[in-house]
Formats: sequence, structure tokens, C-alpha cells
Amino acid sequence: QVQLVESGGDLVQPGGSLRLSCAASGSIIGISTWAWYRQAPGKQRELVARIPSVGSNIYSDSVKGRFTISRDNAKSTVYLQMNNVTPEDTAVYYCLLNGMTWGRGTQVTVSS
Repeated sequence: QVQLVESGGDLVQPGGSLRLSCAASGSIIGISTWAWYRQAPGKQRELVARIPSVGSNIYSDSVKGRFTISRDNAKSTVYLQMNNVTPEDTAVYYCLLNGMTWGRGTQVTVSS
């Protein structure tokens, strides 16, 4: 059974950068679809970015132009590069593999 482990969450100042990673343990067959979601306190979990097995990456309007999703298939890992972060980016960030397997999340806090 595949398990996902996120890392890279931290306290960062507004305008700063952070890179999140999500690594899968266990074998993944073929090219997968990965996604990053986030959930802020009192809010629903929302899609941040998706990198499909084929086709173009998708970003939410709130992060477009600031965040970049990428993958390393050899390492079964997906990344989320977060630039020019704002306090509104504060949330627990989760990765999702093939629409089925969730990670446990990593906390990102943007504050001065």
C-alpha cells in the first residue's frame, strides 16, 4: 500500500518562499496524477495545484503565478514551490495521489 509523507512546512515571512515535498513509499506503476490541497482553519479543503499524468498543470487562481507544482517520477515525489507567500497561504498542505491516497499534511504559516 502506498503511503505519502509531506515535508517542508515551516513558518515563513510574507514575501518569502518555501518548497514542499511529498514522497510516496511503495511502488507506483506508471505516471500518476498528483495534487496539492490546503485547508485553513475553519475553511474547507481546497485544490491548490494539480499535475496530471498527461496535459497541463492546473493552479487555483489564488496561487497562479506564485506557486509551481513539479514532479520527479524516479523519486515518486511531487513538489510545490511557493513564492511570494502571503498570510492567506497559511494552512495545512496535503498531497493527493491519483485522487485516492492522501498524505497527513504539513503546516505552512505565513507571518511576520
